[in-house]
Amino acid sequence: MKTNLLLNSLMLLVITQVCSAENYPQFRGADSNALSSSPLPVTWSDVGGNKNNIRWKIPLAGEGWSQPIVWEGRIYMTAAVPSDPSSKDATRPESNDGGYGRNRNDLVNFVYQYQVICIDADSGKTVWRKSVKESKPPIPRHSTNTYATETPVTDGKRIYAYFGMNGVYCLDMEGNLKWQKDLGVYEMRAGWGTSSSPTLLDNRLFIQVDNQEQSFLVALESTSGEEIWRVKREESSQYSSPLVWKNSLRNELIVGGMIYHSHDPKTGKLLWKLDMNKGRSSATPIAIGDRLYIGNEFRNRGGEDDGGGRLYAIKPGGSGDITPADDGLSNEFVQWRIDNSGIQMASPTHCGGNLYFFERRLGIVRCVDIETGRLEYESRVRGASAFWASPWSDGKHLYAMDSDGNTHVIAAGDELNVVTVNELEQQAWGTPAFADGRIYIRTVDHLYCISNQE
Repeated sequence: MKTNLLLNSLMLLVITQVCSAENYPQFRGADSNALSSSPLPVTWSDVGGNKNNIRWKIPLAGEGWSQPIVWEGRIYMTAAVPSDPSSKDATRPESNDGGYGRNRNDLVNFVYQYQVICIDADSGKTVWRKSVKESKPPIPRHSTNTYATETPVTDGKRIYAYFGMNGVYCLDMEGNLKWQKDLGVYEMRAGWGTSSSPTLLDNRLFIQVDNQEQSFLVALESTSGEEIWRVKREESSQYSSPLVWKNSLRNELIVGGMIYHSHDPKTGKLLWKLDMNKGRSSATPIAIGDRLYIGNEFRNRGGEDDGGGRLYAIKPGGSGDITPADDGLSNEFVQWRIDNSGIQMASPTHCGGNLYFFERRLGIVRCVDIETGRLEYESRVRGASAFWASPWSDGKHLYAMDSDGNTHVIAAGDELNVVTVNELEQQAWGTPAFADGRIYIRTVDHLYCISNQE
């Protein structure tokens, strides 16, 4: 009797553990907030022969700053792989802290295979690799960008891979192509390329296609790729990703720009808009329950987008133009506003009741109280190179990876406390993923699985 009870209990425990596996289905996770439900490793290294807490490390073919995604023990990634292996060094993304390197127009003369890859999360072994297209790129890109910068998304039944102007592709979980759709080819600002990742809600796939010619937001039926609705956008090239905000009143599709917009995910109907005083939108917003935090980058380059840099805390239920009158700081639907927030390329995350924003070139972190918008601290992260990847958190620590692949682990709190710096010393601009206590870091040449050694 006791033996049967023990066996049943063990079986229930195993089933519970299997069913409770943590998935990471899209850019910045299921809730788009880069917050882990499991404690994450604090220390690791791949310098000087030290392999501390590195479960595995595998080489990667081609280029891609897209984030890995994780579903039921498998990792899915995208890459743009030169068809001619000898062109690898000529096409690889450069690391120059955002300056201009090679002639961007040269890259359109190389043939790439646009690939979706499936990797076993336990071993790092490739399960399958599918090339969905082989061609020369239709547009140039910045020498530090890639042709696989958009992160794929999955609903556990299908994988949706968006390669910017190269189209969107739907595969089943075994790599079989189910449908593909060409959304057009449009000029991007200064030939910088694209980066906006898709998101899902129910049977709708949402893609933000901002460019210099005719920007739009589109919803595609997830099983067929058929267009459900399309909304014209009065924005030129923007680089942030759309966010689904599930608040207590309704679901909203949030899209960044010089003017932020909220749409009804079912119909595309405009719910509200908010003028950001211009600026550039590269960071994706974050929602914490019934508060949405939106902001964009301050620009001061003599261009038509000069301005911005504001951060707003938004309450649910807004309608029409919710911009505070007379340049005010709050109203019925705006809880607070701060200026010079420090938002740039990296999207924010939260930890210990605070929001965190990282600048790319100066290595500065700003910590803001979620409830009040009060600046808790602004500090230089000593020794950090540029921050392009978005930070993540397990609720106890904040993790920020710089462009050299070194992760600065910061304790939660109202003052800067760097616990440790984990060194990889490899170029890294892509945002990591995590699941079941493991961190998956993509560098220019490798994919790492970081986990606490047992």
